[in-house]
Amino acid sequence: MGRDRRKPPRSEQPRRKSGRPPAGVREGERVKDYPQVSLRLPPETKDKLRALSVVAATPQWRVVSAALDCFFRERSQADQRRVVSFLRGSR
Repeated sequence: MGRDRRKPPRSEQPRRKSGRPPAGVREGERVKDYPQVSLRLPPETKDKLRALSVVAATPQWRVVSAALDCFFRERSQADQRRVVSFLRGSR
């Protein structure tokens, strides 16, 4: 009484989309739809960004985003309110 370990016919297999799944911050967002930013970094900073990305197995944009979140949390409450106010006014 062995189990039948054969694959089900193709018509019964669930269909997967081709390509990479969306990898944005929110469900279904595509990174390629995000605005691009260009900035100049000292070589050691660029090397550190790349190293952090490799070691954490995380895209560089996520490392930068996490660093900005951390930097924001380190600001005073007054500075955080000013940043939030600035963001509301710049839209």
